[in-house]
Amino acid sequence: MTQTNQAIFAGGCFWGMEELFRALPGVVDTEVGYTGGENEHPTYQDHPGHAEALKIEFDPTQISFKQLLDSFFRFHDPTTRNRQGNDIGSSYRSAIFYADEQQKNEAESFINLVNASGRWPKPVVTALEPFTKFYPAEDYHQDYLQKNPDGYTCHYSRGGSYLSQQHPG
Repeated sequence: MTQTNQAIFAGGCFWGMEELFRALPGVVDTEVGYTGGENEHPTYQDHPGHAEALKIEFDPTQISFKQLLDSFFRFHDPTTRNRQGNDIGSSYRSAIFYADEQQKNEAESFINLVNASGRWPKPVVTALEPFTKFYPAEDYHQDYLQKNPDGYTCHYSRGGSYLSQQHPG
């Protein structure tokens, strides 16, 4: 049995992020929830400081953390502070909740790559925050766009891979 890893990303409303990530080969499971905030056991109505986040369980033999970062930076606008589409507030911030120094270093390098790409007219504002605890969102938020195919999302894939822009060495 293959060992899986986890990544925790926030990039606006968790519904749209979940729907795009779940389709990637190597993504084993997704769960929407809250992290990075002030209270324990947050709810949709009470989650001060928490971001709407996506927990991704992935098979590292099929998809790497770097490949997940590549998708993350294409699935949302990483240059808008506390906003994605019509969603405004710190709940909708762009953030990577790193589990260890390796994830933090890969995320920092990837932010530099995205900024150097010139794809965005403004610099990346994605926060790097240490992962502490993930609280699953209410059941009606889980798999929301599977249950409601015409539901709201502001997420879509923007442009080609950043990884193809990397040069060896």
